[in-house]
Amino acid sequence: MLGCEVGGLGEVGAPDSRGFVAAAGGVGETWGVELPEVEYARSGDLSIAYQVVGDGPVDLVYVPLLLSPVFSWYVPQISEFFRQLASFSRLILFDKRGTGASDRPRTPPTLELQMDDVRAVLDAVGSEQAALLGAGHGGQMAALFAATYPERTVALVLYSTFARLPGTAEEHRQIVRGTREHWGRRELMEESWRAQAPSLFDDPAYRQGMMLASLATASPGAAAEFRRTLTEADVTDILPAIRVPTLILYRRLVPEPINPPAARGLEQEARQLAAAIPDAQMVLIGGHEYAPFAGRELGSEVERFLRAPRAAPVPDRVLATVLFTDIVASSEQAVALGDKAWRELLGQHRDAVRLELRRFRGEEMDTAGDGFFAAFDGPARAIGCAQAIIGASAELGLQVRAGLHTGECERDDGKLIGIAVHIGARVAAEADSGQILVSSTVKDLVAGSGIEFEDQGEHQLKGISEAWRLFRVAW
Repeated sequence: MLGCEVGGLGEVGAPDSRGFVAAAGGVGETWGVELPEVEYARSGDLSIAYQVVGDGPVDLVYVPLLLSPVFSWYVPQISEFFRQLASFSRLILFDKRGTGASDRPRTPPTLELQMDDVRAVLDAVGSEQAALLGAGHGGQMAALFAATYPERTVALVLYSTFARLPGTAEEHRQIVRGTREHWGRRELMEESWRAQAPSLFDDPAYRQGMMLASLATASPGAAAEFRRTLTEADVTDILPAIRVPTLILYRRLVPEPINPPAARGLEQEARQLAAAIPDAQMVLIGGHEYAPFAGRELGSEVERFLRAPRAAPVPDRVLATVLFTDIVASSEQAVALGDKAWRELLGQHRDAVRLELRRFRGEEMDTAGDGFFAAFDGPARAIGCAQAIIGASAELGLQVRAGLHTGECERDDGKLIGIAVHIGARVAAEADSGQILVSSTVKDLVAGSGIEFEDQGEHQLKGISEAWRLFRVAW
């Protein structure tokens, strides 16, 4: 239990002069819901709050857009939605870093770091494989997780998810500004709740619960940072790398002028996802409301999908970020130093590179001459490793360049092969001394990380049919 049962709201009256609403029932009454016990998983230096509900045959991780699941139990309709999911699964809920009962980090809440949190929670509950249900922006992270860790993903369900948030750059800026200015202001937030679930809006318990859950989820600044990541993230290029059974759910919304860009054109977005993800199913569910917890249709479709028999996935393909580095003008330096001194210097360089690979969780795939080929499960970590390698090499008097690309790779006897590896190598070949060049895919996936890039334009990479837009890491 989280201390005690939730106090009921009873008959809710009008706000007083301070904005508080009195509940006639008082805290002695309950909604009949006991809050599941909150546990904590260690994700790096952070504590991530999670709850486990139900004991069904499949583990199911629910990933919302932003609202804290731990505090969402105060919303009767969300509480009922969770109970429905837990009736056929072992439901795993967690508060994203920076929200709810989880720690507030100094680093932005990127998709990559949120994936780390999911892994930490799965490890904490002893789950080797789980299905992921992602709603809205939460679906982007769930999709990235499924592509990166297919061996830990039984199935993927995406509801009202988009590869990239629709709308113009100005609309995106308005979302971030509006979040910072409006978060916590009841009358403005109620407009959003009404647009997302008009059938629930007249219930005072719903409005009061949503207000409490929202305030407990994040401060205005933290909520704005999450929305900034929402507007910048783009998972379009990684969708073909998803090789787990995937269900895409959507609703047709009643036209509503105050709906955000994310709530418009959902059928078109769903079709684009279904076309990009191999063998994905797409299902229109009943209702005309954006909130996933409005009605029982979504939970019923998830149950049908997860109960269907399926072959065990063979994760011979995986999404990975590949890093290539090499020493600039190495032949000239070898001649100038002589064989013995060069071998000693090269040995020091290799030791320094391997130290940084361990520090950033990189896997050494190959070493040829003075170059390294490594793989990472997250692009931001790969960029950080490249920066550290270049810095450590400079201390040895060596100039190094690096190139990165994120794409689908094939596993072959412990090695990674495929076109993504070739693209990574060609990106590195375009870099100058001390530079880190990345493909557009890498840039799109590190949204919200604070890493800055300079556009280097389109490049026709040797041996690659299509041109790629490259970016230089500014540091």
